[in-house]
Amino acid sequence: MQTKTHMSPEKTRDPQNTTEMAGIYLSIYLSIYLSIYLSIYLSIYLSNISSCESSGTECRRCCDPAEEAPQYASPYPQYNIVPQINITILKGEKGDTGERGLYGKTGKSGQTGPRGPHGVKGNKGSIGAPGEPCKSYYAAFSVGRKKALHSNDYYQTMIFDTEFVNLYGHFNMFTGKFFCYVPGIYFFSLNAHTWNQKETYLHMMKNEQEMAILYTQPSDRSIMQSQSLMLELERDDQVWIRLYKGERENAVFSDDFDTYITFSGYLVKAKSEG
Repeated sequence: MQTKTHMSPEKTRDPQNTTEMAGIYLSIYLSIYLSIYLSIYLSIYLSNISSCESSGTECRRCCDPAEEAPQYASPYPQYNIVPQINITILKGEKGDTGERGLYGKTGKSGQTGPRGPHGVKGNKGSIGAPGEPCKSYYAAFSVGRKKALHSNDYYQTMIFDTEFVNLYGHFNMFTGKFFCYVPGIYFFSLNAHTWNQKETYLHMMKNEQEMAILYTQPSDRSIMQSQSLMLELERDDQVWIRLYKGERENAVFSDDFDTYITFSGYLVKAKSEG
């Protein structure tokens, strides 16, 4: 016995018809959406136009290009902003060496550096040629006086009448003064005999300067007195003996037979010898 099967209309629907129906529904939906969007846009646009006309201003759309602001004169300086460029990224290859520049001015002297270490001792040198003979310098004198001398109201230069030694005539017997022709160091000595009950007061002079004194107080007995010194002389200096002026009785003893007064001097070392 055969059984008949009955199928419902929904189960026998064609798939092609289903696709067509979906397309129809989508078209209807899009039409409704576009109509609603256009109506809203037109209402907003018309509202903006009416507001612009009522306010008297020009209407501009948001998509229009912006106008440039008017330029007005400004009392302040206008600065152009220059971008900083990193030169290192533009550095090229190394160029050729340029010409040598001019010498600059000499700088200030620097401080003296520390003393360096001693160097290695060198070899012994050869013997040099013989030098010229050293020039020797001499000066010497020794003079005496045989006549007594008494003071007066003025200073007196002691004049000597006896010449023992007068090398090269450096001692002037007429003026009683030694003239220095060879600069250097000299030694001088003076010897005198005092007078009983009288004062003896003598000066050893360099030019017009008192350098040393020979002095004896009055005494019942006469004695020999001496004085000596060394002086450094320059050329044309003069050395001589002076008797003090007569504020009180002053005298030097001597006679015509014996020499009681002597004055001597000689060069110890010439200045040119170093």
